[in-house]
Amino acid sequence: MTVMDDWVTAACAELDLDPAQVPVPAVLGLAKDVAHQVLRPGAPVSAYLLGLAVGRGADPADAAVRLSALAASWPVELGADPTS
Repeated sequence: MTVMDDWVTAACAELDLDPAQVPVPAVLGLAKDVAHQVLRPGAPVSAYLLGLAVGRGADPADAAVRLSALAASWPVELGADPTS
């Protein structure tokens, strides 16, 4: 197990969730896309929004793909500073 696996298992136990239902690669990919294409602080906020959507019944993989696509299409002038 990795530290990520250990963390997800412990966090899920704390929140009474099933770790098998946590799409870690999709969440990390979404966070990377938002941090690099939009702005860094948007990454954890987007992960939270993904969680809200999933809590309301959205498919986790589909919602992550949709948000990543939104980040990819985000206008550069509104997004992250390309020099940072």
